[in-house]
Amino acid sequence: MIQLTPSAPLTHRTMADPDLDFTCGESGASATYPMQCSALRKNGYVVLKGRPCKIVEMSTSKTGKHGHAKVNLVGIDIFTNKKHEDMCPSTHNMEVPSIKRIDYQLVNINEGYMSLMSDNGDIREDLRVPDNDIGKEIEAKFDAGDEFMVTVISAMGDECAVATKVLANK
Repeated sequence: MIQLTPSAPLTHRTMADPDLDFTCGESGASATYPMQCSALRKNGYVVLKGRPCKIVEMSTSKTGKHGHAKVNLVGIDIFTNKKHEDMCPSTHNMEVPSIKRIDYQLVNINEGYMSLMSDNGDIREDLRVPDNDIGKEIEAKFDAGDEFMVTVISAMGDECAVATKVLANK
């Protein structure tokens, strides 16, 4: 144990750096990871034009005797449903989004925002009801008084409710 006396100098070993901030609890996981283009599969995920997409079409074309095989990818943005296309040599890497799915129980809807409860009882109220068919389904089930779960996916800093399902204990 180190004992400090008035004459003992404070060093990096005896005093914490006041500039360090440990209040954030991030895992440090990256928003994307690389994967060789030829290893991608239909119904998998890939980043196209900077957006996380689900691969809906994939085809490989052979080129001349000194060229690389090229992979043609068509993907649908998982948040906006917009179609994106790209072509990449099969030996090159492409970014794949790290996608997280969490089920929450819907507690309330207030001014377009959902109150969602996680498994451990935490409530979050920062997610809007989506402006699509899933959003209409969430509002209809809530207005009918149904108890159900809302599946939220997050990738690359975006989040969106993508599905509903009946509670398991009902």
